Amino acid sequence: MSRTEKVQLHTPDLEELQGVLQTGLEANFAEVQVAVVECPDLSREPFHFPVRGLCGSPRITDVGGVPYLIPLARKDKEYNMNTVSKELELPGAFILGAAAAPSRIVGMNAELMPQVLTEMEGRPAVNSSYFSSINPADGFCLQEKYSDKFSDCNFGLLGNLYACEGKPGKVIEVRAKKRTGSVSLVTVLRTTLEGCYPDKSLALGGTFIIQKGKAKIHIMPREFSSCPLNTNDEVNNWLKYFEVSAPLICQSVLVSRDPGLDLRVEHTHCFSHHGEGGHYYIDTTPDSVEYLGYFMPAEFVYRIDRPEETHNVGRD
Repeated sequence: MSRTEKVQLHTPDLEELQGVLQTGLEANFAEVQVAVVECPDLSREPFHFPVRGLCGSPRITDVGGVPYLIPLARKDKEYNMNTVSKELELPGAFILGAAAAPSRIVGMNAELMPQVLTEMEGRPAVNSSYFSSINPADGFCLQEKYSDKFSDCNFGLLGNLYACEGKPGKVIEVRAKKRTGSVSLVTVLRTTLEGCYPDKSLALGGTFIIQKGKAKIHIMPREFSSCPLNTNDEVNNWLKYFEVSAPLICQSVLVSRDPGLDLRVEHTHCFSHHGEGGHYYIDTTPDSVEYLGYFMPAEFVYRIDRPEETHNVGRD
């Protein structure tokens, strides 16, 4: 693994962000309420995370990257959440976000929805992650709990992750209904920050529920592409797309502006308790969609194992 790069991010106070995000969301949703609240207990329904909150030393990381997946997969690129937490200078961190499953262990290519309380001295790791693959029986989504089959905390190729101490505390709550704009909730949050702080880099990490409506997702095929995927069209033809139903629990990392680290500026995966999950794009029912989310601004971004040869294909 190449060296880890660290950059401090701009972190306005939560009340300032509340006002900025309220204004940005109002331009894209009919009903919006952004507030600073105590983080709800995320160990309870519907989240069932292995921690209670999103607070304590918040940071994000971009590990590996899309250039390790396409044009051709670098199957040797495998990472461990416990190792990542140490690279983030936060051993024992709670980590959530969007990543690829470790194909060497799982035996195929799959989407990973990581939720891991990493190990500390005297405390083993708790892996509450899910993974989604294409069900060979019917070609649809097969979502499984990672720890039902595997005992490690690994992932492959790429990961966009939010890490914190998992403590309770103040967070930004986002409620939004009836999408009037053309882009996703995550993109609105990111572009709002980009527009308000054009010369700074800010990042948010957290989770949101699609409470009503449906969403477009993709799941990568079980087999990596044997021929190079060189364009977005080729990538899109390789991926499998589905429309999935609420309630969906999404986990998201977004960065307003890349501070020169070749970051993926937004990445969101989702899971559910009815067997659907994968890489989230956007809701498909703008008139009826309802979102409820909890986010924290990250203090630092860590770039781990940045690809030396890069491109912008397949980053949607």
